[in-house]
Amino acid sequence: MKLLVTGGAGFIGANFVHQTVAERPDVEVTVLDKLTYAGNLDSLAPVKESITFVHGDVTDTDLVDRLVADTDLVVHFAAESHNDNSLADPLPFVQTNLVGTFALLEAVRKYDVRYHHISTDEVYGDLALDDPAKFTEATAYNPSSPYSSTKAGSDLLVRAWVRSFGVRATISNCSNNYGPYQHVEKFIPRQITNVLTGVRPKLYGTGTNVRDWIHVDDHNRAVWTIIDKGGIGETYLIGPMVKRTIARSSRPFSSCAIGTKRISISCPIGRDTTCATRSTRPV
Repeated sequence: MKLLVTGGAGFIGANFVHQTVAERPDVEVTVLDKLTYAGNLDSLAPVKESITFVHGDVTDTDLVDRLVADTDLVVHFAAESHNDNSLADPLPFVQTNLVGTFALLEAVRKYDVRYHHISTDEVYGDLALDDPAKFTEATAYNPSSPYSSTKAGSDLLVRAWVRSFGVRATISNCSNNYGPYQHVEKFIPRQITNVLTGVRPKLYGTGTNVRDWIHVDDHNRAVWTIIDKGGIGETYLIGPMVKRTIARSSRPFSSCAIGTKRISISCPIGRDTTCATRSTRPV
């Protein structure tokens, strides 16, 4: 099998590439990545002899067409994914998340290539802090930032191309990931680096916002399960079904930061309160 992984030098994508090379030696892996600030070739260094790397943009339709023409499966990780950055400058999110997804969908439609779309549970918006519910495949979309709204839009493009053109696609929406190669801008790496450099661990607001956390390897194994066994046109939610407040998740870092105090900073507009995903659909 020939596999094209977009965004394969990013955090989740790079771990997907590592896992695929280790566990599926019959798969020929090509990585397409623009190498923005969130992409790092060093993340692929241990497998560089086992893959083909292409430096490029998913919005480059000619490049995407050439790559998809010579592949059996596309797994689309490439995305702008930082909420705060989307509030400061939404345009890259529109370009990568919407225009890039459109380019890939047109190519897989042209060559009848299987496509899996990586998305986020943030497309569902948030829940009240005291709400015991979790998101399901039936939850209505309610995005609250340029990031989550462009990801929601990309999901809807996939659904439309399945229904209108018969594209062989599946979608997965996952909760927050953690693990190797994660960019320092994200919550867990930032707390760790703060502690290591003597900076006080920081919280948004009071720390009562709730998140689901899943290890990146568990996420990626679920993605392969969907690819192998999932139904075309279906959406699958991936999550550990364990909700934690940001404050509770920060406790291990605070206990390591001897002599420092936890501080709070304001929660920016567009940041969700509770995000929790329920993995309910059998594969």
